[in-house]
Amino acid sequence: MRVLIAGGGQVGALIARRLSREGNEVTIVDPSPERCAQLEESLDAKVVEGSASRVLTMRRAGIQDAQMLISVTDTDEVNLLACLIAQAEAPGAIKVARVRTHEVDEWRSVAAAAGLKVDLIIHPERELAERVMRVIRLPGVSDVVDFADGRVKLFGMQVEPGSWLIGKTLLQLQDAGPPRDSLVAMIFRGSQVIIPHGAVDLREGDQLYTVATSVNLPDVIRFMGLTSSGRLERVFVIGGKQLGITCAELLEQQGVSVKLFERDARRSARIAEILDKTLVIRADGTDQGILEEENVQGVDAFLAFTNDDEDNIIASLLARRLGAHKVVALINRLNYLPMAQRLGVHTTVSPRLAAVDMILQFVRKGRVMSVTTFREEEAEAIELVATERSKYVGRPLKDLRFPRGSIVGAIVRPDGEVAVPRGDVLIQPGDRVIFFTLESAVPQLEQAFLVESGRARA
Repeated sequence: MRVLIAGGGQVGALIARRLSREGNEVTIVDPSPERCAQLEESLDAKVVEGSASRVLTMRRAGIQDAQMLISVTDTDEVNLLACLIAQAEAPGAIKVARVRTHEVDEWRSVAAAAGLKVDLIIHPERELAERVMRVIRLPGVSDVVDFADGRVKLFGMQVEPGSWLIGKTLLQLQDAGPPRDSLVAMIFRGSQVIIPHGAVDLREGDQLYTVATSVNLPDVIRFMGLTSSGRLERVFVIGGKQLGITCAELLEQQGVSVKLFERDARRSARIAEILDKTLVIRADGTDQGILEEENVQGVDAFLAFTNDDEDNIIASLLARRLGAHKVVALINRLNYLPMAQRLGVHTTVSPRLAAVDMILQFVRKGRVMSVTTFREEEAEAIELVATERSKYVGRPLKDLRFPRGSIVGAIVRPDGEVAVPRGDVLIQPGDRVIFFTLESAVPQLEQAFLVESGRARA
């Protein structure tokens, strides 16, 4: 497929790298000469310097021959203009655009009314707000990811000092009698990603990702030594951008007392008009004196959502030291994600990774139901649907040779039955199979599942 990507930032580069590696013909457009030089060195893709809002630039990039446009520049207006150009120059092309404004629903309506067909408009902040809501009541849990319409859960946690897990192998963990249908699927140890087997031992500081069902999630969390739930009464939100406002609105609906800190006077006044019950404070929420004055000690959750990654990390660490029960930091720079975890910020959210996941799921649509990327695209959870022609159908798991660095985390039958698999389980046509895998193994898994006319798709 011929794909034109408007925007050569981290999101555009990650998508270009994936799609190129999967055999697509990729062209990327960016206005910065320096960034274009970097992209030419690091990507197997054609790079065109210029603005995606200019017709001549898009023609030089081959928009007339493109089968798909993915517009992920930093400017909403440019992303929508690029789609307009694509509609005129390549009427049959699929169009994807990232829009960050809180008016995203209005823009969908306006685009439809104007006859601008955008196949997918993504708003990563909305997805991030939903992920934050899933973990905010779970003090020791860093992340909860849903699969199979929520029937399968993947939760992350860090092995803290004194945890009963330290020194245990996964076989010993199994002997300890965990709840049925649970499985440690991935381990992040420093910069290392481990797709584990039974002899792997658990160490202090490990970041574990464990599979559970929606029914047994609380039991699995307790088995791993964590508090399964808690009542939210007070939450601090630092930063008055879209994500902070959305989370505050959701918390208001749940009856939670929220304080939102925003430095800018004009923006804080505007936020106070938007939010009904949240107390909006014009102040620097990363300042220790301000936090102590506003009684941060014992706050149930502290959400650091400013535009500055360093401020978010420092504020989260400060809030933990001052007694916040749960901290969540917004991280834009992907290379900061492992560092933030090692420093003790256990819950991080990334709008860039959220955008990559949503776009990759759409590009691979059909038999790919969901995609979740971890850290610097080091690992991936991918949910695939098996067909009669899929390579792994009809044979026991113990007899199958999956790509190195991949593991089946769960199988969901068409009737909704969920099984965290054991060796005798068979993959059947129509099953949703959830793999946890190193990124390098994803193309092989897709090739085994995505079949056309009886043959695996190249």
